[in-house]
Amino acid sequence: MGSSTTLTKESTHRSAKAGSITLGYYEAGQPTEVGGGLPLVMLHGGGPGASAWSNFGRALPGFATTFRTLLVDQPGFGTSDKPEVVGNYYRHAAGHVVALLDELGIEHVHLLGNSLGGGTAMRLALEHPDRVGRLVMMGPGGLSLNLFHADPTEGVKRLMDFGAAPSREALRAFISCMVHDQSLVTDELVEERFADATAPGAQEAMRSMGMSFWNPETAEDGMLWREAHRLRKHTLLTWGREDRVNPLDGAMVALKLIPKASLHVFPNCGHWAQIEAAEEFRAVATDFLGRHRERTERSRE
Repeated sequence: MGSSTTLTKESTHRSAKAGSITLGYYEAGQPTEVGGGLPLVMLHGGGPGASAWSNFGRALPGFATTFRTLLVDQPGFGTSDKPEVVGNYYRHAAGHVVALLDELGIEHVHLLGNSLGGGTAMRLALEHPDRVGRLVMMGPGGLSLNLFHADPTEGVKRLMDFGAAPSREALRAFISCMVHDQSLVTDELVEERFADATAPGAQEAMRSMGMSFWNPETAEDGMLWREAHRLRKHTLLTWGREDRVNPLDGAMVALKLIPKASLHVFPNCGHWAQIEAAEEFRAVATDFLGRHRERTERSRE
């Protein structure tokens, strides 16, 4: 699978047991000396119709030239099973991702998470620090604490609107909040995501995930900014300057509290930096991960 022409959705798709459920994922590439040879696991966001392929499929060929790259459908999304969420979603998903790595015999990885996937990556790194090299998080959920913007944000309101009354129009309004460049909101994209968002079990899974952030008994566990000071990994926070889902001011608390955090901001870019700023995003992320030194970093944790 060295050639990008072979990296189709069908040719790269896999599935494996992850504890009590099965997770779908997409895999390509071989390890190189970059990043200490660790695999790179990418975790997608959580909007309607979201999946590993919709978030990162176009980014896979570029990253696969440098890393063994796995795009994982989180529980409740894409081709993965859609069980009821137990506890807070971030902890629920992180546990299953670790179980998937165990099943695949992968001990140690770099993590890259967008939005909901950023929260899952953060929880995984907090609970299993021995499994993680470095983290790249893009407008991450749980860590984004808005200092100036109102909650819920515009993007979250559009997400809730779709959940209350799913329609193509509501989905288009949501996707429009994801990007700065509105030409990216195509009829094809709306149709593709609408089909996934209304597939059997998808709506129930979305509600279960959402309730884990609203239920007082589980919501606090998702406030990852309160635990940010515990993260000892080198962490790259990336943000689109025009992000209307998790606005840029939400980065400040995480940047202040995570001891080894840095921040890269993409101009003229919304919530999907991997799409709107694809080449710059890959270059920035690869450079950051490439500075990983296995023995030195693990000895200092």
